[in-house]
Amino acid sequence: MSRALMRFAACLPLVVLHAAGWLLGWLMYLVSPRYRSHLAENLAIAGLGGDAAVRRAVRREAIASAGCLLTELPALWLRPHAAVVELVREVTGWELVTSAQAAGQGIVFLTPHHGCFEISAQYGAAHFPMTIMYRPPKLAWLEPYMRAGRERPGVRLATADRSGVRDLLAALKRHEAIGILPDQVPGKGEGEWAEFFGQPAYTMTLAPRLAARDNVVCLVAFARRLSWGRGYTLSIRALGEARAGESEARRLNRTLEDLIRECPGQYLWGYNRYKTPAGASDPE
Repeated sequence: MSRALMRFAACLPLVVLHAAGWLLGWLMYLVSPRYRSHLAENLAIAGLGGDAAVRRAVRREAIASAGCLLTELPALWLRPHAAVVELVREVTGWELVTSAQAAGQGIVFLTPHHGCFEISAQYGAAHFPMTIMYRPPKLAWLEPYMRAGRERPGVRLATADRSGVRDLLAALKRHEAIGILPDQVPGKGEGEWAEFFGQPAYTMTLAPRLAARDNVVCLVAFARRLSWGRGYTLSIRALGEARAGESEARRLNRTLEDLIRECPGQYLWGYNRYKTPAGASDPE
């Protein structure tokens, strides 16, 4: 049933999928106390400012965006690659990519849980080889669709383990691009505590380490959903400038904060970003 539904949904217009996502997002919000709690806590921690009406608007968009993140997947994974790439209506900052390629540099793309991060890698893969760090989904039946959707021509999936890290390093040595979700909570020993919207968050150290390698440039990608299923815009920007006394993990989080503040309603606020991984020490 799930597979047939995925194939059927892939044929629907994006506006229909996003409308269904709006409904699904609110359903998840209404039935899951844990989700409501994480959403409210994370939004409060971020302190987005503005009056009560602004805060309510951000919350409403965040709820709908979380649903759209799920319902748009069949289209992104099962449609022909060219059709998916065409959903990106505008790109800004692409000159940073072409400049890195002209200089023979490897590229570390950071795509946080913000907007449609699935389409960012697919757009990039239409232009150059990419290696993407990958974690299998909890639902086993979903994995074949995820792999098929992400393993487009020019894309290689790297598992989230030592073998996968070797694959990422090999890609950078070939002066290719890699993609990482930088705000995913890493496992014990794979991160350090760094401020994120004023709160300690266990932050991966892999992305900063890779970005610090010789002949590598680090770029942040954000695919924003347009209203009424009109597609997406993709923006590319450099990692924020380092500040004196600042750790690389904090620099990473500060860059993400600046990006999220530009479009807070499309960040995945329900994600438990501030959890302590099993076995990791608590923040000091």
